[in-house]
Amino acid sequence: MTTRTFTAEELAKYNGQDGNPAYVAIDGVVYDVSNVPAWRNGKHHGNLAGHDVSAAIQRSLHMKRVLEDLPVIGKFTGDPEV
Repeated sequence: MTTRTFTAEELAKYNGQDGNPAYVAIDGVVYDVSNVPAWRNGKHHGNLAGHDVSAAIQRSLHMKRVLEDLPVIGKFTGDPEV
């Protein structure tokens, strides 16, 4: 099985808006939050789908426990090398 790799630009397309799926990156892993009611319309407590939310999850009450049930889509490389 091939793991998909996302740059920041590619991940931004998956913002949960206009029928697009909602993906977030956390510690280098991309998760699908499309079916999570709290991420309706790609937004959750001021965080936006299509972004790396690693720092935000460290401050959340539930921390990383919520990740266990989310589908893993691929890995996040961040911005492309220049």
